[in-house]
Amino acid sequence: MKRAARPTGLARALLAGALLALAPCGAALADRGTEQVALAATGRFDELERQLEAQAARGRLDTPDLHALCYAHSKTKRYAKLMACLDRLALNLQTGGRHTRLFALEDATPAMQIMRAEALVELGQYADAVAVATRAGDWLRQDDSDDLDMVCNALAVLSMAHTLGGARDKGLAAARALEQVPVGMLSAYASDKAMALARARMALGDYAGVIAALEGDRVFAVNMFLDKFASGSFITGVNNWAWVELPRAFMMAKALLETGRTEQARRGFERLLAAPHARQNGGVYWLLLAERGRLALRDKDYAGALAAFTQAIEVVEAQRASINTEATKIGFVGDKQALYAQAIASAMLLGESARVYDFMERAKSRALVDLLAARSGEALPRARTEAAREALESYRRAADEAAAQLPLSPRGTEAVAGNRGGADVAARAQELRRQDPALASLVSGDSLQLDEVRAYMAPDEVLLEYHMYGEQLVVMAVTGDEVAAATIGSAGLDNEIRRFRRQINEQDEAALASAAALYTRLLGPVKSLLAGRNLVLVPHGILHYLPFGALHDGAGYLVASRSLRYLPSASVHKYLRPQRQQAPDRMLILGNPDLGRAELDLPSAGQEAAMLGALVPASKILTRAAASETAFKQSAPGYRYLHVAAHGQFKGDSPLNSRLVLAPDGANDGSLTVGEIYALRLDADLVTLSACETGLTKAMNGDDLIGMTRGFLYAGSSNIVASLWPVDDVATAELMKQFYHNLKAGQSKKEALRGAQRSLWPRYAHPLFWGAFYLTGDGS
Repeated sequence: MKRAARPTGLARALLAGALLALAPCGAALADRGTEQVALAATGRFDELERQLEAQAARGRLDTPDLHALCYAHSKTKRYAKLMACLDRLALNLQTGGRHTRLFALEDATPAMQIMRAEALVELGQYADAVAVATRAGDWLRQDDSDDLDMVCNALAVLSMAHTLGGARDKGLAAARALEQVPVGMLSAYASDKAMALARARMALGDYAGVIAALEGDRVFAVNMFLDKFASGSFITGVNNWAWVELPRAFMMAKALLETGRTEQARRGFERLLAAPHARQNGGVYWLLLAERGRLALRDKDYAGALAAFTQAIEVVEAQRASINTEATKIGFVGDKQALYAQAIASAMLLGESARVYDFMERAKSRALVDLLAARSGEALPRARTEAAREALESYRRAADEAAAQLPLSPRGTEAVAGNRGGADVAARAQELRRQDPALASLVSGDSLQLDEVRAYMAPDEVLLEYHMYGEQLVVMAVTGDEVAAATIGSAGLDNEIRRFRRQINEQDEAALASAAALYTRLLGPVKSLLAGRNLVLVPHGILHYLPFGALHDGAGYLVASRSLRYLPSASVHKYLRPQRQQAPDRMLILGNPDLGRAELDLPSAGQEAAMLGALVPASKILTRAAASETAFKQSAPGYRYLHVAAHGQFKGDSPLNSRLVLAPDGANDGSLTVGEIYALRLDADLVTLSACETGLTKAMNGDDLIGMTRGFLYAGSSNIVASLWPVDDVATAELMKQFYHNLKAGQSKKEALRGAQRSLWPRYAHPLFWGAFYLTGDGS
């Protein structure tokens, strides 16, 4: 495949000049094409977008115009538009012409694939990015392409997708293949290869390799760039440097720091931070601030470190939509959870407990937003009202615009197109919070302040909130008038909890000693605030898999002396609907769905359904074929108490596809997934999931926030009872009978569950039979 030229660096400027010189001699179509190339060559991608979008409104674009539009979207980082454009381009390539005007490609197929793969990396969809980048590489190999910049970019994005997706060996193999691409040091493609290799090495953490790649680029002198960057002498007129060259400069400074050239790196970071244009690129600016904080920690300047980390967090939270948009340029997705962990550590060193709590909550909110943001193109939970839907759409439009990488004014104070960025997003988020606080909590991740959380707690409750990152584990204890924080350390905790769960599963007598050791480790540091108080637990990481009620304080199991309730974050309080103080008088009960295989039958679940129906006579009981997904979706919104006795399946590699297994029918397949639960609209005081592993959630980056419990909370239930491991049919049926008997007697939900668990002890003393169940919600 041959090309005439490519619009990058000096070559793109020469190409634009040559085509502009020819413009007076061409027809209208040639004039239009010449202008497109000129706009791309000078980085005015927003103008190119506007022109082509206006043209598309008048009729279908041909392949050259559609390719140019997709390229403009890829450069401005308008992902929703980009993905739709690439889909249309794929259809054009199947049915129409294949050549392009930009880059003079004979076939746009690999360019289309590389644009998609790069966007998928930035959106965190690494497996999809690997598949698309692989197809691009295969196409270029089969074509024996001499478009070596595309070959380099395909290998770079493949390497990054593998590495960032956890397959480091494959990422390294792709980087080594990139090294072998035959590009000479003075070739027109030398800068392309150098930058591609630096990105791949950055993702791999090979910082010496980053320096070697960048210093080996004779076409682009990094040191000269830094000198001119500091003075601003090279910035004239409208420019795009903040999106193109700033990531390269950050890569060099970061690599210098990681290879021990601390003072050289420090100077580089400070010079970059001093430039007003740096603030426009949130995807790099927060990383610069984070590195300043790390250097302050090294200097034991804890106040300076906390200030830098706080400022970085403010950038992250103000620019949620755009914060990952430098991923393919830098080759490194900054670990935002590390940023929150460093802020927590700094606040601990300064003894600022209230700020420790604040950063814990913000970290949990951030993790949820990151996970949902990675599902670009998939439907988020529905807005509850038309006004909320309009507020959500307005927020999305503002966020999309804030992500756009537009040319900057000479002073670097604003984008030429007047992009208001984070301020506009914040205003739209505020309106969404006013219309639908629960939905806003998912897409904007705001959190409650310490005093606000206290207002939701009962006087006899203590909040225990944990935050884990690496080997740092912090516990925060909050009562109505006291607060305490302690650093525990997480070394070996993962194995300790796994061993405890294995001992429970095997009914090993050693489980009691493990229960005591875990109590001492996790609750001992804040024991002074626990006396006489019930617990509100906000776990983190591996702690989500720990049955806290089965811990032992030396005198008895924890659940013997106090009630427990769980929350995915303390800020979830703000959208739990106020409780109606009324015992269950009618329930929707699903039991033992017919799955078409005898070995999957749950006879005790059917008996459990019948027993509960007798206990609450006005209930609607659905068993066998009637216990279908369709029936649940249709009936559940009309009941305040929902009980499901069925199989549950936790999918650790795809938590949004974890499911309750109900009976299939003509309308639904029987798999009620977490993603579908988010779309439900319930008015429930309690959802009880008397199934296996319904309380498990995926250990995502930052926290376990996506599981059935979080889904049902969002869907409209104030409380969920779920399980942590496969449960015994007979013991569970007894526990559930006592649980609902306690509720009908007027006990609160948390006390009813606690009483039901204790009622099993005469026959089922071991935690295996009662310790799996726990309550998430307000517990009232």
